[in-house]
Amino acid sequence: MSSSTPTDPSRVAFSYKGFRFFWLTTLLVSFAVQIMSVSIAWQIYDVTGNVFLLGLVGLSLFLPALLLILVTGLTADRFNRRGIMAFCLGVELLCALGFLALVNAEAHEVWPIFGILIVLGTARAFWGPAAQSLAPNLVPPEALSNAITVNASAWQFASIMGPAAGGLLYGLSPTIAFGTGAVLLLVAMVCVLLIPRPARRESQQATSLEVIFGGFRYIFSNKVVLGAISLDMFAVLMGGAVALLPVYVKDILHAGPEELGLLRAAPGIGAIVMALYLTRFPIRDHAGKVLFLFVGLFGAFTVVFGLSTTVWISIPALALVGAADMVSVTIRETIMQLWTPEEVRGRVNAVNSVFIGASNELGEFRAGTVAHFIGPVAAVAMGGFGAIAIAVIWSRVFPGLREQRTLDKKMA
Repeated sequence: MSSSTPTDPSRVAFSYKGFRFFWLTTLLVSFAVQIMSVSIAWQIYDVTGNVFLLGLVGLSLFLPALLLILVTGLTADRFNRRGIMAFCLGVELLCALGFLALVNAEAHEVWPIFGILIVLGTARAFWGPAAQSLAPNLVPPEALSNAITVNASAWQFASIMGPAAGGLLYGLSPTIAFGTGAVLLLVAMVCVLLIPRPARRESQQATSLEVIFGGFRYIFSNKVVLGAISLDMFAVLMGGAVALLPVYVKDILHAGPEELGLLRAAPGIGAIVMALYLTRFPIRDHAGKVLFLFVGLFGAFTVVFGLSTTVWISIPALALVGAADMVSVTIRETIMQLWTPEEVRGRVNAVNSVFIGASNELGEFRAGTVAHFIGPVAAVAMGGFGAIAIAVIWSRVFPGLREQRTLDKKMA
């Protein structure tokens, strides 16, 4: 660990200098990504008027992580994670400046935008495993659950405020929007460099197929980690409903763009409120059972949203969806990080990042496809019941995960 651990180390992640800079980095980068995402979407639609191309934005950002999964994790395990993060932020800064140059040049072709997006997605692919693996090096095990919770709250806050800020800034000027993103990335890079270098043993293993596939091998040999990663993937795959929000607002709730904004923000607000609660009252016992309970509640509240015909039921339902997801994220991520050995943590996190990205992308595809055939209400409700079923099945298939008692240390 990078921080000196006293006899009774603090459970509060902000007690550790390295984590404070790490959290600030997460907040700044998340804001920059949200602002640029909104601005890029507006820019592409302004140039082409083609809705299909908007869907390719997410694909361009996700594909590098999938194609480079064996490289990104190994890199995080082989090299200094703080250095990888700083380098990736430098590349992202250049991408932001590239978008800025295209806007000022008033380009009427979109292929340069997608070229930059692929470079940005590549940088994000290397950033993810390194950043996720660095947190356990910055705090002792006793504070890891708190670190994961407050770090997730930074991302949730940015996901709520970032799109609104991006829209306002782009409305003022595309130059201001992309310029703001570049400044945030520059400050984030400085924050990364201010993180004290963690004292961790660098891997001395020679590169081989066994080492390259070490993350997959560890995940499939450890039922607790496999259960945690796959539970998230399949629960989100079944329960995702965000892609159908415009349909719900217009055709079922008979509302407008203001209500759509509230519905989009509701899960993040619920997650932040729950994160604040968990920082005050962390989960001390029966972590596995609590995990499966809240994954089930995630599905149940999704069903409530799916069957709702009024905005004032739908908004609280989505807020509760976000709150339940925050509990399960905190438990899953903490268990996964504590059970994963330091020498393979980067490769395991690379697999986890791709699983999360795939579940989000495929979840939206599942929701849209099923809604096309049986309608949005049935599609969302069925997905919610599917998430409940996943929680029940996984609790039986992975008894070791279900019986996990504490987040502080492994329990046999």
